[in-house]
Amino acid sequence: MTALKLTAVGTSTGLVIPKEMLTRMKVERGDLLHVVETPDGFLLTPYDPQVAAQVEAGRAFMKQYRDAFKVLAE
Repeated sequence: MTALKLTAVGTSTGLVIPKEMLTRMKVERGDLLHVVETPDGFLLTPYDPQVAAQVEAGRAFMKQYRDAFKVLAE
């Protein structure tokens, strides 16, 4: 476990994330992180649940019309 300290950023509050953590999360300055509330607390993640739902909907669509896609690919 790593403890992170909240710091003042102008009139807001910021959090400095160590480079090693950013590397392991595969994110860099400018990327979006999402905060998900869980029964155990909050989860900070680059994973976007809305994008995942859209990808899953796309996969279901492609599976449903698999034969049409095969014909179009020829």
